[in-house]
Amino acid sequence: MEIIYGTHNVDKINNLKLIIESHQFDVKLYTTKDIGFNKEIIEDGKTFEENSEIKANAIKEYCEENSIKNKIIITDDAGLCVDKLNGAPGVYTSRYAGENATQEQSINKLLANMKEYKDMKDRTCRFVDVLTAILPSGEKIVARGECKGSIALEPGKLGGLTYAPIFIPYGFDKPMGDMEEKEFASVHNHRDIAMNKLMKEFKKLGY
Repeated sequence: MEIIYGTHNVDKINNLKLIIESHQFDVKLYTTKDIGFNKEIIEDGKTFEENSEIKANAIKEYCEENSIKNKIIITDDAGLCVDKLNGAPGVYTSRYAGENATQEQSINKLLANMKEYKDMKDRTCRFVDVLTAILPSGEKIVARGECKGSIALEPGKLGGLTYAPIFIPYGFDKPMGDMEEKEFASVHNHRDIAMNKLMKEFKKLGY
């Protein structure tokens, strides 16, 4: 099995490799850099599912144009959804405070929009990751993973994922940004959940 994962991110590739190996698949992984794909993709979908599929279709088209065959294409779209903000920032997570906003600006905007909600039960949210796989046959499989939590009243340590300093995972009393690496990995798992679902679908199809 050969997979093109729609990313340049080495950490994402290594994480995917671990999950694939845990399912006993024999696989060769490629990044978009490995296949020479560097086109800008306009992610103008209204949902994570739409954006993930837009990315997958763009890579599929590139593969067809360049005679890259018999590979599974996997792409994802992810973001933070806050219940009291009707799911915002959602698909706009990476540009919620503007295209080139700093982490601090993004966090400050979100906290400002949540300032009327002082009770933690009103500050529920979730990280979402949606994966789209296009098989060599053209069949598409979609898998969704979620990591639930709440928005902190004040940010913790800055750095890492944009909203990690204010995302308190369900069952914890501190934001992700304040966690040790091992503890962080155990709760920042929305992509892992989606990927495990995808691997189970592959097994059903006889891969």
